[in-house]
Amino acid sequence: MHQDLKESFWWSGMKRDITQYVVTCLTCQKAKVEHQRPGELLHPLDILKRKWDSIAMDFVTHLPRSVQGQDATWVIVDRLTKSAHFLPVNLRISMAKLVQLYVKENVRLHGVPSSIVSDRDLRFTSHFWYTL
Repeated sequence: MHQDLKESFWWSGMKRDITQYVVTCLTCQKAKVEHQRPGELLHPLDILKRKWDSIAMDFVTHLPRSVQGQDATWVIVDRLTKSAHFLPVNLRISMAKLVQLYVKENVRLHGVPSSIVSDRDLRFTSHFWYTL
């Protein structure tokens, strides 16, 4: 932070003030590398043979709120054909409702996939997805 600020600003005791600010900033402390969960090793993805046997999921967030109250889109993509389902959701949706929506919109049409690829979003690392 000091390197970035010194390009545009300077004051007496600048480095001390910046250090004090960073030490007391909750966001800065959470962003530190030593407080992050270590990433896992990358795994090669299998070569696919059947449609909807392996899917990828993610959320597109911070969208303008719709009349029905949805502010995100849940994107579920078949990794073989690249066809996708775009499900409008509210970011504060409960896990139970998310499961119901998944079964209603994806399992009903394509069955249960053998693998799901996603980022480490807490919604995707829950017990439900492991047991599925």
